[in-house]
Amino acid sequence: MSSEAVLVARALTRRFGARTAVERVSLVVPRGTIFGLLGPNGSGKSTLIRMLCGVLAPSDGEGRVLGLDVRTESEAIKRRIGYMSQRFSLYGDLTVQENLDFYGRVYGLRGAALAQRKAEVCALVSIEGRDEQLAATLSGGYKQRLALACALLHDPEVVFLDEPTAGVDPVARREMWDLLAELAGRGVTLFVSTHFMDEAQRCNTVAYIYEGRLLVQGKPEELEALPAVTPAGTRRLELRLARPAAQLARVRAWPGVRDATLAGDAIRVLCDERFDEAELARALAPETLEVRADRADLEDVFVALTRANAAGAIPAQAAPEPELEPLAPAAHAKSAATRPFTGLLAVFLKELVHVRRERSTLFFLFVIPVLQTILFGYAIRTEVEHVPTVVFDLDGRTGAQEFVEALENTNVLAVRERVHDEAAFEAALRSGSAKVGVRIPPEYSDHLLAGRSAVVQVLIDGSDSSLATQTLQATKLLSLSSSRELIGRSELPIDVRPRLLFNPDLDSAHFFVPGLVGIILQLVTLFLTAFALAKEREAGTLEQLFVTPVGRGGLIFGKLLPYALLGAAEAVIVFSVMVFVFGVPIRGDLGLLFALAGLFVLCGLSLGLFVSTLARTQLQAMQFAFVVMLPSVLLSGFLFPRAQMPVPIRMLSYCLPVTYFVEILRGLVLRGAGALDLASPIFGLGCCAAVLITISLLRFKKQLD
Repeated sequence: MSSEAVLVARALTRRFGARTAVERVSLVVPRGTIFGLLGPNGSGKSTLIRMLCGVLAPSDGEGRVLGLDVRTESEAIKRRIGYMSQRFSLYGDLTVQENLDFYGRVYGLRGAALAQRKAEVCALVSIEGRDEQLAATLSGGYKQRLALACALLHDPEVVFLDEPTAGVDPVARREMWDLLAELAGRGVTLFVSTHFMDEAQRCNTVAYIYEGRLLVQGKPEELEALPAVTPAGTRRLELRLARPAAQLARVRAWPGVRDATLAGDAIRVLCDERFDEAELARALAPETLEVRADRADLEDVFVALTRANAAGAIPAQAAPEPELEPLAPAAHAKSAATRPFTGLLAVFLKELVHVRRERSTLFFLFVIPVLQTILFGYAIRTEVEHVPTVVFDLDGRTGAQEFVEALENTNVLAVRERVHDEAAFEAALRSGSAKVGVRIPPEYSDHLLAGRSAVVQVLIDGSDSSLATQTLQATKLLSLSSSRELIGRSELPIDVRPRLLFNPDLDSAHFFVPGLVGIILQLVTLFLTAFALAKEREAGTLEQLFVTPVGRGGLIFGKLLPYALLGAAEAVIVFSVMVFVFGVPIRGDLGLLFALAGLFVLCGLSLGLFVSTLARTQLQAMQFAFVVMLPSVLLSGFLFPRAQMPVPIRMLSYCLPVTYFVEILRGLVLRGAGALDLASPIFGLGCCAAVLITISLLRFKKQLD
């Protein structure tokens, strides 16, 4: 054991709101030491370890691990330490081999070096022969061995173990501590939290923490000799009795006995120094077998310090605060900061294994969307009332202007645009900015003045069958009302000739199915991403990743890439269903369609990532996802035209990526629109993607809250 300090903390503090979890903790751990952090549940042991590992930022104070600042050089610290969390936090649906491969890749091990190191740690922790066994099926002891193997894979200098033997049998506990002693003998520094007294007895140095305050630290025998444990004027005895449990209450009530506790077939007594044990033995005869002097152990330390602190007899910080020299920047810290995508391949390969193993995910991904497309494609029928109209007036005289005014006075048609050339007229219909086009011929006024029938052409966007039907009825009423207003007789001198574009058969599936594709793509990408990250956070595996040197970019994009690939496959499937099941042809450029679908999938993944930063459990992720999905269905224009919505709600709809993608799908698929025709929704979708990615990356921190 070296005297070199590899871990130093001074007045380290962590607050969660008004609650202080760790208060001004100071400690020093030399190299090669087994340092035991002793304390009851909820005393702040895990919080202190997380701060020292760099996954939880301190509120106050200073700390260094291997000379590196826990605040500013946490990523460099993670490359040189190992971490074993309080509960098993590896991947239960991966095999032993796959877990080791993943963590080896995270730390940069490849090929022969990885194979050699795996063989060494498996031999060290005695887990050979279980390579193909799923981690979830291992016994408690073997799970802990696997967790320790992953923590040791990169040959760390310091290993943090947060209650490493919780929930394992006594044999596994002893074997684990024998292994820790062997590691310490090799120069590895071990920082172990526990509330088992026999484990604390095995440590070189023990510190006792209570309600976030470090009360004392020192060698076990030094703590056992503390005045608070065996106060002045007292001594300890051990009474061996035939029936100790039956006599415990009597012993406790005996004059001069300050405390008594059962220990197997004996009673351990703290009594006054002048206590007459012979008198007690005679009183308990013939139960008394033996009375002998006793000494305090760490359990006595634990109980005495807890009681003394509760009574206010122990100062808030009994441990000395070590001196820290000014920090010097570490050379390896810079290299860690310049490699944000470290571990991307490792996370990517691990996610692919998860996807392959998770049959329910594959079913949800490939079967449910097809069923949803077919179900909603056939079931959804609704009416649309508001019809934006473009007018191409070749006449320009009073009669034509009065006809346009008659259009504006209808409750169905609304003139949104007036154009002066054929190209602009066709572009308005193709881009979807107008659903009805009215072309007034140059001889319109001449025919009316001569008493002849004036022909007006009305081009109707038939991609929406409900809209087209409503518009056909409106044009008939328009002919009747216009003739009476302009001519004053019952004949019909205005001959309105409608023509259906894009969907002459008025098949409603042509309108709903493309929009449904956008809704389903968002549903799949949002739910998969949000649930994948929430599942890891809930299982504790995300915290385990936070302690590794995997970069934030590597972690995020490594997790998102498999789902991006699946989202692309999903787009191909639902577009195929749209074309081959519902007979909806894709009139626009196929390459542009898939490029914009890829951009939309990226939006969905980013939205899922954002939801995962809000949700702590899978249930919360589901709730947040539904909060996003319901407005997406109702406000995107998929079911109801946005033009009829109140202005505040219509403004809200512009915050939804699916709003722009529905417009893009209907424009590309049904009207054969190009990129210029769809410039506005493409720009909106791009802005949504940029904003969502930025917000998600800023919110997703490689630290605990």
